[in-house]
Amino acid sequence: MTSELDPTTDAPGPLDPGFPIVGIGASAGGLGALEAFFSSMPAVPEPGMAFVIVQHLAPDHRSMLTELIQRCTSLRVVEVTNGMAVTPNCVYIIPPNRDMALLHGTLQLLEPTLPRMRRLPIDFFFKSLAQDQHERAIGIVLSGTGSDGALGVRDVKGEGGMVMAQQPETAEYDGMPRNAMATGLVDFVLPVSEMPARLQAYAGRALGQASSSSSDEAGPVEPALATLFVTLRAQTGHDFSHYKQSTIDRRIRRRMAVHQIATMGEYVQLLRESPGEIEDLFHDLLIRVTSFFRDPDAFDVLATELAKNVFSDKRDGDSIRAWVSGCCTGEEAYSIAILLAELAEQRAQNLRIHVFATDIDTAAIRIARTGTYPAGIASEMTPERLERGFELESDTGRYRVRKAIREMLVFSEQDLVRDPPFSQLDLISCRNLMIYLGPSLQAQVLSVFHYALRPGGLLLLGTSESVGDRREEFIVLDPKAKLYQRKLEAPGVARAASGRLYPSMAANRAPLRTEFRRAGRPIPLRELTERALLQCFTAAAVLVNDRGDILYLHGRTGRYLEPAPGESSLNVLTMARDGLRHVLTAALREVVATRKPTRRPGLRVRTNGSQSVVDCSIRPVAGGSSFAPGTDLFLVVLEEQRPPEETADPTAAAAQVPISEDVPHTDVDRRIVDLKQELRSQAEHLELNRSELAVSNEDLKIANEELQSLNEELQSANEEMETSKEELQSLNEELATVNAQLQQRVQELSQSNNDWNDLFACTGVGTIYVDHQLRIQRFTPEATAVVNLIPSDVGRPLGQIRTNLLDYDRLIPDIHAVLETLVPREVEVSTANAWYLLRIRPYRTLKNVIGGAVVSFPDITESKRGLDGLRRLAVVVRDSRDAIVVQDLTGQILAWNPGAERLFGWSEEEALTMNIRDLVPDGLRDEVGKRMHALVEARSVQPLRAKRIAKGGRLFDVVLTAGALTDSTGSLYAVSTTEREVHD
Repeated sequence: MTSELDPTTDAPGPLDPGFPIVGIGASAGGLGALEAFFSSMPAVPEPGMAFVIVQHLAPDHRSMLTELIQRCTSLRVVEVTNGMAVTPNCVYIIPPNRDMALLHGTLQLLEPTLPRMRRLPIDFFFKSLAQDQHERAIGIVLSGTGSDGALGVRDVKGEGGMVMAQQPETAEYDGMPRNAMATGLVDFVLPVSEMPARLQAYAGRALGQASSSSSDEAGPVEPALATLFVTLRAQTGHDFSHYKQSTIDRRIRRRMAVHQIATMGEYVQLLRESPGEIEDLFHDLLIRVTSFFRDPDAFDVLATELAKNVFSDKRDGDSIRAWVSGCCTGEEAYSIAILLAELAEQRAQNLRIHVFATDIDTAAIRIARTGTYPAGIASEMTPERLERGFELESDTGRYRVRKAIREMLVFSEQDLVRDPPFSQLDLISCRNLMIYLGPSLQAQVLSVFHYALRPGGLLLLGTSESVGDRREEFIVLDPKAKLYQRKLEAPGVARAASGRLYPSMAANRAPLRTEFRRAGRPIPLRELTERALLQCFTAAAVLVNDRGDILYLHGRTGRYLEPAPGESSLNVLTMARDGLRHVLTAALREVVATRKPTRRPGLRVRTNGSQSVVDCSIRPVAGGSSFAPGTDLFLVVLEEQRPPEETADPTAAAAQVPISEDVPHTDVDRRIVDLKQELRSQAEHLELNRSELAVSNEDLKIANEELQSLNEELQSANEEMETSKEELQSLNEELATVNAQLQQRVQELSQSNNDWNDLFACTGVGTIYVDHQLRIQRFTPEATAVVNLIPSDVGRPLGQIRTNLLDYDRLIPDIHAVLETLVPREVEVSTANAWYLLRIRPYRTLKNVIGGAVVSFPDITESKRGLDGLRRLAVVVRDSRDAIVVQDLTGQILAWNPGAERLFGWSEEEALTMNIRDLVPDGLRDEVGKRMHALVEARSVQPLRAKRIAKGGRLFDVVLTAGALTDSTGSLYAVSTTEREVHD
């Protein structure tokens, strides 16, 4: 009657975390989509939901997805660890080589159980998300190849959740979005950049409705619902007013959340203005929640009871009739068919199996008739059942139902309540449908099932359904599996008549009338005469080729030829009637081989319940090659023998017939002669056929052996190719993910390279990088002042480039020496205009491997000039005969020239440990402090006389000149004095 609605009607509610959990599935090309998704999400306000990313990752490659996503969002991004609790405003990323599930709001990591190419981690997580969060579950399918996520979408929608898919035109790989859309269950198909806004709007509306009761509109809900049911029935033809109110209300409010509508009245107005929304609501009420061999325990019980109560009563050639009501997209119906075929094979019974599958959802029936399903169905059944029922399409990667199983099923659109049922059924499967119907509809449906089942037939219901108070009509075979058996007819219990169940059938039934009209036209007398002559005197003839294919018919051949059963064929050998077929076959072969006419008289041919004696002659047709080049033609003429005319005088007639032993004298003798002739002909034909059959058997045996060998080789090659294709597809997805991450790293390296280039340019130091062969790897612009480099010189040996250095030609040998000894080298070199400090150092990589050498040329021209000045000043200070002393502001001696050593007697080493006060007599030391203060204030002191003490205690007079030493900021940091001994 209908597709399944919501399997959680009577199930306990989800663990309410207070926020929605969004599962995001992505594969190849998914990195860009994920970055666009989180970049489009506004930072303020925070989304108030959690995001769980499941991407196909290489199992042996460390994922960089966490770092890459963190750069696109202000939300906290973490890689999942086992048992991690989900919190809002966080992004959780699956680690490599793990399956992930959600249980009571915590993320559980599991070791993969399926081979690498068959793993479907997105379907696995979406299913656990739907089971854990029910209507709060949200699934998003982004770019990727394959069909992972398509089965998970069904689970999310089955629990009342919401599903988004990336617009295929915007996806780098559109396989996953298109497979999700093919289910017909996707609520929004959007570009990734538009998803966050629509997601937040839906979550806000859905959370508000989930947290509040439906009593906020208790008054107007009933009239609005009545209008809604009328509108829905007017367009779809189906009445949902007797369905359970809670289920209908929940589905309607979910559609209201999708459209951001607050009241039921506004939504009814939308339905009246938008026929497309009526179709969307209709499909939402008929959520396609199904799978292959759903509830395996129930199927095990069903198999046992079928073998006991159905197959045990069947004989070879009998029929088994089953009805799957509410078949949705066909998974349940195909499961029943595979189970019945499995039981028939186990019991070695040759039975005709018919499975009728019905639903009111036209789109679902269309999918079921196609019989193709995503690769994820492999996890829903055993490998044996998968092999029995499906074959893998190498070009699409999907499973197609095998022809032998598909021919067992008949799919049709049918309303269980309104349309007439099937009858004399051995099995009815109607699971998880009646729980959404009101009591009156449930009673009517059970009456239909009781009528449709034969006595002893089985009824399989869902785990939350039962036959209610109709226990007098059904026997409970297994209360847990909800398997029932129709009771045998009891005396006085009349079976429900179809007219009582469906009164409209008898009322609308009208007698069928077939009118035959024959159009006539005047026939000319000449044509009428020729037609009569042809019918009376013209023999039947057939023009054929060497294979017996009929090219032209002449005369009335229907007495000797008739269409053969099976596929249509116009071959005279297959159309010949009994008594003519074998002789005609042998005669045609003879004429084809000898090219000579032949005749077979007196053939007895069965014609319409009697026998006719026919003469058959076959002759080659001259000029056949000109009519049909490359083809030999033959004319088969069939002439019926007429019975001899009876004479009035039997004696005279007998006298005309010569007496001979070979001539039959009576009808019995004539009949014996005919039978002997026919027997000889049949014996010859049989012997010919035996010899030809022996040759053909040998040829066929050899050909069959070759074909079997070739088939095995092709099958093996096909299996290897399918396995290789799956592995390559999986590797391609993983490589695409790794490639996206590497592209991100390349961008980072490019940015770093730009930063390093700018840094080198800012240093103003000429630098050249060379490898072990001294080939130039890179250089800074300042290096061109020393070595004549241009950008195209990268890759050339440095020895081929001319330098501007003066009096230095050991650049190449010095680089070789550094690479051999790993000892840096520094040399002062010069050009015509500047001086440089040539530094050669080994180039070490991050792994501490020598990758070449670094040659740098810091400019030391100014330092060189300053050093020359200092050298000249040092010569002056050294050669001066005056004592030159430098002291800091505390009087500590900082410098002591040879003149001071000669004047005072202390060596430079001794003087550097002394204070200037040590050179002044005791009574004059305070005067030194005053002079220092005056120097600080005036920054210079006029020459003056002072007393000094030499080493050994000698007292003498000096003329002293002092000057202040200041730094670049003008601050005084030392004092220099020049002293010369004077005599009276």
